[in-house]
Amino acid sequence: MKIAVSGKGGVGKTTLAACLAKYYAQKGSKVIAVDADPDANLASALGLDMEESSDLVPLTDQKELIEERTGAKPGGYGAYFKLNPKVDDISQKFGVDVGGVRLLVAGTVKAGGSGCYCPENVLLKRLFKYLVVDTDEVVIMDMEAGIEHLGRGTCENMDMLIIVIEPGMRSVQTAFAVKKMSEDLGIKSLFIVANKIKSTKEFEEVKKRLTGFSILGQMPYSEKVRESDLGFFSPCEADEKFKKAIMEIAEKIDVYTLDQKE
Repeated sequence: MKIAVSGKGGVGKTTLAACLAKYYAQKGSKVIAVDADPDANLASALGLDMEESSDLVPLTDQKELIEERTGAKPGGYGAYFKLNPKVDDISQKFGVDVGGVRLLVAGTVKAGGSGCYCPENVLLKRLFKYLVVDTDEVVIMDMEAGIEHLGRGTCENMDMLIIVIEPGMRSVQTAFAVKKMSEDLGIKSLFIVANKIKSTKEFEEVKKRLTGFSILGQMPYSEKVRESDLGFFSPCEADEKFKKAIMEIAEKIDVYTLDQKE
């Protein structure tokens, strides 16, 4: 199963990505969780403490790795380098185990013209494609709002893209922007998860704004989940009601992916 999670900053996409990763790990699946957000905090959402999280170096900042695999130094625009670098050992060599989940902090290309063929971007795209197309593990990718850097070959093999929103028009607008990107990239399975929902009425209002989307589920507003961020511990076990909502979402994902295979 290969799932990408996207959404505007602060809506809870990292929380959903972490909780889905932990859910599948607890079911006995081999899980790789990829933090592909430049504001990387999937490690803390999985339960890694502040000191350990701070020690993680994103792949795009590992200059020796990039040069070794691509044959060019990072930032080497216009240089010759391998377009198909070796990536099949990266999750084991550079990932860390967090409660049964293999975490990879991918990073992003921060320099101008990030869509260009620079060594960092080529390494990430090749890695993402390998994880999605060539591995048997459950792969959960915590994306930034933009998903275009995944590339067509990767997106076409994703089981689903989940957009997390919160009550509010800016979040809804981001969902429509991501929908447009996903259509351009050929993603057919696009779903919404609404977060920070305080009432049934509020959820119904959100759904009215999302014409053309399939709603996968909702996550309730939770003070305990908010406190988990302040206390630097995983939100996935912080609140029983919230945990139940995650399980219901995961069960719907399981039913959907099973139906797609039949």
